[in-house]
Amino acid sequence: MTAAQAADGRTRIETDVEQVRSLVKEHRFEAAVALAARLEAEVPQNRDVLYLLALAQRQLRRLDEALATLDRLAVHHPRFSRLYQERGHCYVALKDAARAIEAYGQAVEINAALPATWSMLEGLYRLVGDAKGVEFAATHVAKLRGLPPPVIAATSLFCDGEVAAAEKTIRAFLLEHGDHIEAMRLLARIGSALEVYDDAELLLAAVLARAPDYVAARHDYACVLLDRHKYREARAQIEQLLKADPGNRVYRTLHASTTVGLGDHDGAIREYRELLAEGVRPPRETAELHLSIAHSLKTLGRSREAIDEYRRAAATRPDFGDAYWSLANLKTYRITDAELAALEAAESAPQTARVDRYNLCFALGKAYEDRQDYATSWRYYVRGNALKRAESRYRPELIELNTRNQRRVCTPDFFAAREGWGVATDEPVFIVGLPRSGSTLIEQILASHSQVEGTQELADIPRLVLDLQGRDPDLDNPRYPGVLKSLERADFERFASKYLDDTRIYRSGRPRFIDKMPNNFRHIGLIHLMFPKARIIDARREPMACCFGNLKQLFARGQEFTYSIEDIARYYRTYLELMAHWDTVLPGRVLRVMHEDVVDDLESSVRRILDYCGLAFEPACLEFHRTERSVRTASSEQVRQPIYREGLDHWRRYEAWLGPLREALGDALERYRD
Repeated sequence: MTAAQAADGRTRIETDVEQVRSLVKEHRFEAAVALAARLEAEVPQNRDVLYLLALAQRQLRRLDEALATLDRLAVHHPRFSRLYQERGHCYVALKDAARAIEAYGQAVEINAALPATWSMLEGLYRLVGDAKGVEFAATHVAKLRGLPPPVIAATSLFCDGEVAAAEKTIRAFLLEHGDHIEAMRLLARIGSALEVYDDAELLLAAVLARAPDYVAARHDYACVLLDRHKYREARAQIEQLLKADPGNRVYRTLHASTTVGLGDHDGAIREYRELLAEGVRPPRETAELHLSIAHSLKTLGRSREAIDEYRRAAATRPDFGDAYWSLANLKTYRITDAELAALEAAESAPQTARVDRYNLCFALGKAYEDRQDYATSWRYYVRGNALKRAESRYRPELIELNTRNQRRVCTPDFFAAREGWGVATDEPVFIVGLPRSGSTLIEQILASHSQVEGTQELADIPRLVLDLQGRDPDLDNPRYPGVLKSLERADFERFASKYLDDTRIYRSGRPRFIDKMPNNFRHIGLIHLMFPKARIIDARREPMACCFGNLKQLFARGQEFTYSIEDIARYYRTYLELMAHWDTVLPGRVLRVMHEDVVDDLESSVRRILDYCGLAFEPACLEFHRTERSVRTASSEQVRQPIYREGLDHWRRYEAWLGPLREALGDALERYRD
């Protein structure tokens, strides 16, 4: 089928769905059922087809058929609120108040902007004599009556996953009506869903300035601050919420998340365990708590305990992909035969959510890799990557545009005119490069030195770049890095001082500290202008090994360029291009460390790194695996073991399937050492 034929098919389906919707509005339910049933046979997972079919079946009093249709809808779209609303309507027709209340409750848990559902709940609670339920539902009915219909409609669209339509509706409303607290909050929630966190933060700050007692907005604000890695600020907001509601489990869980962000993993484990000890909770919440405990235990190097917690998470929720992937991602753990069977059953189950499915695929890829069944392993890695890439908005051309702009702006003359700008301190050591390039090993070596603090992948430089981009950035014509030319010496001094102040919370007093955010290689010009004496280390790995390592890694967040062969190859080539530029315009500024060299000759590499950093040699740096510290990356367990050479050529076991990667990398295979 050609692309044009596929597009024509989609258009025809959309037209037929609209026809079903019209038939329902005209109360021609028999015709609606006939057309919807035909469409379901053609597009069995279409949400609107199944929903309209169930609605028409209910109107015809074919309630068993309607409930069966809704069960099929739940398999494919379990987070669709109107599915549960319609199920509630069916149970009302069957005079089953208990099940109707349960179904309506599920609907409003997903989407609180359902006036008819709240009204039905109010009546049902009154029928069964639940006074608290009546009051709770009535409060929501009254709140929704006080909101403009466009705000209700946009909120409902957003809650049901129709983010683009929700944004269009709420922006049009705000343009016409100006500042409206609920509309501003909704736009912030949309921004957060789209990962435009800086806009979301500004909007929510504005909402709270106008309505400081708006608890839901303060909760949203705390979540956005967490997403922006502003852990101190997030904690302040959460503590304000806890003063008014100290037992609130949602707030307490968020507080534990800030504790993790601030590096106090022992404290976070205590907080999570306190929440677990407070009685029976829904399986999803219990599983998430076990997972959070396991992550902190892993970071602290307490692997055996972490494994137990990951297993408890998976046992509590058998399709919990993150729990299984986290087990596999320990690198040193081997999935058991029983776990493999559970993984395959969960991955093949039609009701498994997409996020769980691709987590399960990556876990299965690692499980079969450990069993040396590389064909099956590769098949699962390919499937996991495809599922993850399908939900990504990554555009490789934007990275390539940034590279061209960096080369255009950051010239030798540009830096010569700004010589000596910034703060003249050598406290920060920046480790940059691609993920899976050996950067965690270099970090662990340096963090084993008595003068160096190992922190984490700090988000401060990327956050500064977002601020420099400005609000509502034009991605195809960005302000950064061009904006660097308009900034004064005092601006870079201010940026540097703020960076030092904000990162001090991760330090314990050692004179030097590490910032291991790999993607900072794109911002070496900015870093140089802030810290002309800071050390910058480029961790580099042979391209086939590095790119393959990324293709089989599912990242907790970011690194969207790693989920297809084309994307990772383009990114690697762009990385080489930009690093060559920095070498030209800032000669000698960056120390390149080849991962293969570190593995082949550890002591010489360690001495070279320490010399570059102006640090005296210490034997502990050679025994880095004995250093006890928190390590938060995918390599955390590997760097707690002595160095080994086996992993260097591991990609060759998959060589039969990596021809397209070799072709896409092209001359990068030869010039990566230049």
